[in-house]
Amino acid sequence: MFIRRLDEVEKTPFFVDWGNGTSHRLLTVGDNMGFTICHTIVRPHTESLLEYTNFLEACYCIGGSAEIEDMDNNIHTIKPGDMYALDKHDKHYLRTKEEECVLVSVFNPALKGTEKHDINNPNGSGY
Repeated sequence: MFIRRLDEVEKTPFFVDWGNGTSHRLLTVGDNMGFTICHTIVRPHTESLLEYTNFLEACYCIGGSAEIEDMDNNIHTIKPGDMYALDKHDKHYLRTKEEECVLVSVFNPALKGTEKHDINNPNGSGY
């Protein structure tokens, strides 16, 4: 067993500013668990076009709110207590308005932990 704290992760390369927010990579491939857990903060007034072709992702909202829009223009409001799963490597927009959104993100397979987005890529960003 091991314990890992947010403030400890902030002193490592596993604290990543991914462009429109930050991600504490609490569990990574080096931990040999087969998946990654992140504490993700999405900054207010941002829009990110994302697509994870190599990973499946599920996010559980624990603070704030966001909108998720799929490529069929379906928009879902996410608030604390809501979970969304990108079970088909779904390309999507992640948007926030006046407040930040705090998510617990799980990736399968595990991330190396230092991956970053290219938010300026017009085709979307992912890893």
